[in-house]
Amino acid sequence: MTVTTWNRLAQAAVLLDGFHALKHAVRFGAEVPVAVTVDREAALALADELAPDVRDALDALLTEVPEATYASLVPRPHPTAVAALAVRPSRAANLDKLARTPRTAPVVVLDNPRNLGNAGAVIRLAAGFGATGVVTTGTLDPWHPTVVRGGAGLHFATAVERLAVAELPPGPLFALDPEGDDIRGTKLPDDAVLAFGSERSGLSAELRARADHLVALPMRPQVSSYNLATSVAMTLYHWSLGSDQGGQSGQSV
Repeated sequence: MTVTTWNRLAQAAVLLDGFHALKHAVRFGAEVPVAVTVDREAALALADELAPDVRDALDALLTEVPEATYASLVPRPHPTAVAALAVRPSRAANLDKLARTPRTAPVVVLDNPRNLGNAGAVIRLAAGFGATGVVTTGTLDPWHPTVVRGGAGLHFATAVERLAVAELPPGPLFALDPEGDDIRGTKLPDDAVLAFGSERSGLSAELRARADHLVALPMRPQVSSYNLATSVAMTLYHWSLGSDQGGQSGQSV
């Protein structure tokens, strides 16, 4: 019955790949119709150790299946041998969250990103800082299974959507650009839209033209660039230093 349910839902659902992805999805309210593991006892021991707040929920969700069955359900078996399917959040609800003002935390925009793993890492960062959401422009699907894997299920902790540049949420747009003003002299407001270009080509001309402010991260001369996720982390940390709404130190997700 579990395999039948999985196969029926797999095309439309979000694959939660591994214990941590399932833990985060459950913690942040995802609807999870089916979850499997090769070893229920081991998975629940992980929950006792790392996520006691969702242990009972995982106990109710997890079905033990043979290793061969588990391997047939996921493209890349995870070391924790746990997988689940979740219902993707409503696009309308996400767009409402992104557009609602006043905001208490910025929206992160990835302008035409290319690397699926980097996009996932950014979503994980945004969730950790309590950002309102992450928006991508261009062709990359921010709900691609590789992005969800990189984000460790934290897509359910923030609003994640793909939009055209013309459709970006309201708010002052601060775009990261080497020609911008040093970010250390800039206060980033809570309702900011923070835009980051791809590592290879930077900001698109369309987004750069829409920017209200160009800001730059401090960087030693002759160093080409920071990794995208590193740039987002530095920028969100700078925002958090000047905001009463910034992330709480010592908390982990």
